[in-house]
Amino acid sequence: MADARPPRTKPYADIPGTIVFDAEQARKGYHLNQFCMSLMQAPNRERFKADERAYLDEWPLTEDQKQAVLERDLNRCMQLGGNIYFLAKIGATDGLSFQYMAASMTGMTQEDYAAMMAAGGRSPEGNRFTGERG
Repeated sequence: MADARPPRTKPYADIPGTIVFDAEQARKGYHLNQFCMSLMQAPNRERFKADERAYLDEWPLTEDQKQAVLERDLNRCMQLGGNIYFLAKIGATDGLSFQYMAASMTGMTQEDYAAMMAAGGRSPEGNRFTGERG
């Protein structure tokens, strides 16, 4: 039986460059985020590092999710339901800082990203709801 409820509108869906982690994203990324949390355990990190694909295949992830993890494409992981705070476990397993990961997501070097943040962060210009522009 089809869901008869009308689709919900998301007033935050048009924030340029932003993926809001809402209930829909949480459902989509549940297993991806659980995989990430498994990396908090040293034996799991070792198994993952020994054979990433085999470890990922133990989880009911989509092929897109697995590929995004293997490629360390964190932006894609977020599109596929990943939460950045869970995804940080992948970076930690790789020995990378959160700052390094955030820089990689913006296309910046870690040094440039750190300098931008030290100078007050990214300008809010252009980062408004599309609907706010009139």
